[in-house]
Amino acid sequence: MELPTSIRDVPHLEDLLSEPSAAAVDALRRAPGDIVVLGVAGKMGPTLARMAKRAVDAAGVAARVIGVSRFSSAQHHQALERCGVETIRCDLLDEAALSRLPDAPNVIFMAGRKFGSTGDESYTWAMNAHLPALVCRRYAASRIVAFSTGNVYGLTPLGRGGSREEDPLQPVGEYAMSCVGRERMFEHFSRSRGTSVAILRLNYASEMRYGVLTDLARRVLQREPIDVTMGYFNVIWQADANAMALTALAHTSSPPLVVNLAGGEELSVHEVCTELATLMGVDVSFVGQEAAEALLSNGSRARALLGEPRVDARRLLPWTADWTLRGGASLDKPTHFESRTGRF
Repeated sequence: MELPTSIRDVPHLEDLLSEPSAAAVDALRRAPGDIVVLGVAGKMGPTLARMAKRAVDAAGVAARVIGVSRFSSAQHHQALERCGVETIRCDLLDEAALSRLPDAPNVIFMAGRKFGSTGDESYTWAMNAHLPALVCRRYAASRIVAFSTGNVYGLTPLGRGGSREEDPLQPVGEYAMSCVGRERMFEHFSRSRGTSVAILRLNYASEMRYGVLTDLARRVLQREPIDVTMGYFNVIWQADANAMALTALAHTSSPPLVVNLAGGEELSVHEVCTELATLMGVDVSFVGQEAAEALLSNGSRARALLGEPRVDARRLLPWTADWTLRGGASLDKPTHFESRTGRF
């Protein structure tokens, strides 16, 4: 894949975000059959579903890609349909509606809730812990790739390479605790019913309209002082996270495979913002003092099993600076990566 020096516009961006890796195309030959994407209308789902369709076509296999969501915005399902992805409107918590969804040998679980959790914790638990149990009963015979989060680990000391999959889980706050609940439900049904599962702990997906780099670039351009208390972070190009998720369909197991999806770099907030300021031709100032711990994940297991990322931070920084400086589109959904209390 030849990478551009600049991303022109949203169609160009979405084309890049949905380009499958060779590993993803090969995985869909080894894990054939229809693919149902549950929770497809989120930040990552549309480009993942489109990538799945492109990978199916490239693999030369006969398979439907079906995106399921409430689709509160009509433009989401219309855009997916134009790309050859079938869409179904469904409230996944409605067990009768869930039971009517089509059978499929491959399921990607992207449903969940993070923002708005504080003050409405019960709904967050319903989406993040109850719904996985419903899905495991409905798709007990399928391969299931389930997205989770690096928040299940809590903060980790700097200098040790980030949390690893075998580390004890120490979730901070109800959102992170509910995500441990999600993982335990998939683990329980995988162990008790033999359902083949992969759990992907993501930390953090990045594209031009959303992500930690976008948050920081916008603050730098607006001359906001940058708080460096949460001094380090991981990012992974969203297309690489999408491709790894599709590749994981060929690696599901019982008990579940668990892998961290994270870029190979531990990025410094201070260094990243300094570089973004230089690229955008503005000054930057900092407040706070770097803490000794941060939310960091070690993604080496996933990179060895599911393929190396095609885009690293050296490419993402100039892309992000250029997009932000040109006033490129934004989802206007801050990541709140700097939260150390687990409140979202």
